[in-house]
Amino acid sequence: LFVIGFDRDAAASVQIEARANGRSARRTLDIAPYAFPSTSVNGLPPSTVEPSDPALLARIQQEIALKTEGFASRIDADDFKDGFVWPLDSYRVSSAWGAQRVLNGTPARPHYGIDLAAPQGSVIRAPADGRIAFVRPDMHFEGGLTLIDHGQGLISCYLHQSRLDVALGQRVRRGDTLGRVGMTGRATGPHLCWRMKWRDRNLDPSLMIGARVPESLA
Repeated sequence: LFVIGFDRDAAASVQIEARANGRSARRTLDIAPYAFPSTSVNGLPPSTVEPSDPALLARIQQEIALKTEGFASRIDADDFKDGFVWPLDSYRVSSAWGAQRVLNGTPARPHYGIDLAAPQGSVIRAPADGRIAFVRPDMHFEGGLTLIDHGQGLISCYLHQSRLDVALGQRVRRGDTLGRVGMTGRATGPHLCWRMKWRDRNLDPSLMIGARVPESLA
């Protein structure tokens, strides 16, 4: 049983090969094209759009190294197999996954998260089982940030939290409290930016909602 994902700008056709015990199987998959929207976000502090202060740039590089270590987590598990649920009980999608961002009038990299607007302090819950691979309250861009490793390199991310209620290495179950909605880091209002990566490929986490493995394969 394995999980695989394709990035926003994946090729139109990809080949998958699985190997085990001297045997192999190949499949060619067509990736359907999609027209991603463009969204504009104004009123952001300039330092979160085009940082120039040497001390801040050094901090950002240090945080990139920390996040890279978190994303490198590879627990031997398949906690993704029972599918995911939404991490908030009540929310409004304020920005779609994959949208081209224009920040304070400056074109930026695509938005690799789905923004869920919710009142400040709303409870954020684990949408699936996993282990905490990274947790830090004061990241420059992400603010309060938590990463959950769901197995085989599938890692979900929770940004802009006002409070963190988990610890590094902690095992969490679906429905456990991760923290609270906030507007820390690069944010103009309270919301949860929910992201997902599979081995450095950016995925839309909403596609995992209810995506259960059939019982015959579990």
